Amino acid sequence: IPADKLRQIVSAEDNEPTLTIETDGPDLVHIRGEDAHFQLHGYEPKDFPPVPEFDEFVQGAGGRSPAKSVFEHNARQLAEAVQRTIFATARENSRYAINGVLLRREGKKLELVATDGRRLALCRTTLAQGDKNAEPVSCIIPSKALNLLLKLIDDPEADVAIAIADNQVVFHLGGEGDQAAATLTSNLVEGAFPPYEDVIPKDQDIRVSFDRDVLASAVRRAALLTNEESRGVQMSFTAEDKRLELTSRAPEMGEAQVRVELMDYEGADIKIGFNPAYLTDALKVIGDPKVVLELKASNKPGLVRSGTEFMYVVMPVNLQ
Repeated sequence: IPADKLRQIVSAEDNEPTLTIETDGPDLVHIRGEDAHFQLHGYEPKDFPPVPEFDEFVQGAGGRSPAKSVFEHNARQLAEAVQRTIFATARENSRYAINGVLLRREGKKLELVATDGRRLALCRTTLAQGDKNAEPVSCIIPSKALNLLLKLIDDPEADVAIAIADNQVVFHLGGEGDQAAATLTSNLVEGAFPPYEDVIPKDQDIRVSFDRDVLASAVRRAALLTNEESRGVQMSFTAEDKRLELTSRAPEMGEAQVRVELMDYEGADIKIGFNPAYLTDALKVIGDPKVVLELKASNKPGLVRSGTEFMYVVMPVNLQ
């Protein structure tokens, strides 16, 4: 039956504690509430593509190639890694396959990476179990599939089983075999992910420590006076008094100035511009109250760090 129409019916019947669903032949479904009756036409079940069980997928049943990597990860840690990267995926097509998240497993290390060409988010996590000597494997998972995975995770302390084949990935949640709460199968994004490690700055001279919430508030306020013609916010760092001043200007609208006391500052004075939306996106997904920003020059990318697990590269904007 049409999934969107079923969702709309269930959502509209929000005052009904129970709905009854009955089939009437191969292509008709009755949905009844206390004071409503819907008849929904569907399709022949035989036309639905076959969905393999998780074990069948792993073994390569039905003429498929066996999975080349199978492992489990804690649902909460997996969800956090997805949330810290998926926002940076590209919305439009590109010569690179960047409209999904790169998942890379090497031994017990798991890495998720996303980029849209103007910023890059990377999150590292460690598997509780697994072969340290397992062959490295990587794949690009569509953003749509990962957003659905986040909705399916309802027990943060459970484990999610993941199997990767040549052109598909399967997530198995909440139990084994028929006891699983859900199994999500997705095709992989075809194409090559850009060489992201070359983009991560390694020789930053300036290191700034912030309180995450203080910085997030300052960026939001400075962004109030930006527009389509002037999207950037200038960040002026002063080493002597460990202070940051954020300024923004919008033609025929006005200008904003916001001052922030820094937790720590190492390096020379610098002025640099960033798109405030890009900074806000990263600060939303950082759980640590302390955030570190590393800089090199006003025309070089900034590097946001949170612990050893999260890195975020963001390109500056020219405010001249």
